[in-house]
Amino acid sequence: MQRIRMGLIGGGPGSFIGAVHRLAAEMDRQIELVAGAFSSDPGRSREAGRTYGIDPDRAYPSYEALIAGERERGDGIDFVAIVTPNHLHLPAASAALAAGIAVMSDKPLTATFDQARELARIVGSSDAPFRLTYTYTGYPLVREARRLVRDGVLGKVRKVIVEYSQGWLAEPIEQQGSKQAEWRSDPKRSGEGGCVADIGVHAFNLAEFVTGQRVERLCADLNRIVEGRQLDDDCNILLRFDNGAPGALIASQIAVGDHNGLVLRVYGENAALHWRQEQPNSLRINRRDGRGEIIEAGTGLLGADARAATRVPPGHPEGYLEAFANLYRDFAALMRGEGDASLVPGIEDGLRGMEFIHRAVVSSRAGSAWMELQG
Repeated sequence: MQRIRMGLIGGGPGSFIGAVHRLAAEMDRQIELVAGAFSSDPGRSREAGRTYGIDPDRAYPSYEALIAGERERGDGIDFVAIVTPNHLHLPAASAALAAGIAVMSDKPLTATFDQARELARIVGSSDAPFRLTYTYTGYPLVREARRLVRDGVLGKVRKVIVEYSQGWLAEPIEQQGSKQAEWRSDPKRSGEGGCVADIGVHAFNLAEFVTGQRVERLCADLNRIVEGRQLDDDCNILLRFDNGAPGALIASQIAVGDHNGLVLRVYGENAALHWRQEQPNSLRINRRDGRGEIIEAGTGLLGADARAATRVPPGHPEGYLEAFANLYRDFAALMRGEGDASLVPGIEDGLRGMEFIHRAVVSSRAGSAWMELQG
């Protein structure tokens, strides 16, 4: 099978997520990183190219140069992965799509809701595939939870609780040289949301992906706990789903001692599901009659989507990188005209995520007023 050629926009020196995208994309040997514009600084882009083992001629000084240069090659890239701060998502994706190059973008979709609607129009008029790396949808047991809900094991969904708790921004490290904290705390680069756009949108996407329900209304209380911070670092949001079920979303980056505490609880008429990202290979089902069950990754009892996302037997832990790799493997299948498009978040998911961020910010500024989601 000929590998799909990947270009990377962003992911230069000091980037965490660039290396993650590269490792995940290449894990199944279906994709190969061959070019990139890794930094807006040409020297740093060349440095990153050496680190990634890229031909020096294909470590470009800008995403515009990357797209123009690769279009001239017979072996040019088939798609770009965009791993930049949020404010560059729209221009980079637009340029790639205009050139007929497929896009895999990091979340959130863009910096603002207006930009998201503009990008949605561009994607709608392009034949090139566009997808987003909402990483947690790639976990086998998240896909199993989705199947169980849709197969009716829980009965009607009655309540949804999703929490994403981190502590790495409990101090103002954006003022102490942390590159990752700097751009996430800067409205010009992050957009109108801080914590709500960085991790809250992951929690929102996970809740909708697993339950199959869409959030219709929300009531948000966004906070800036650390003094001097320009964007929210703590979020408490009430949700109302389209089947009438209530829900709650809590996201915080100032929860001292917490690492990556993404937790989903879905309560139905007959059973409830509990899943924790920090223990991703176990899914708990609690039955109404008092019985409890632990479903483990890698077993033959899983549904087809979960089995396809599993690489190793039970007892061999799989985690974040493998989940990321599942999205890239599914994206590669879509580029070949195969696979299940519903498993890889696309432009509609990205647009809903951006509306969620925008409505949460507006709600909080309006004294936690209830807001309708139109999408």
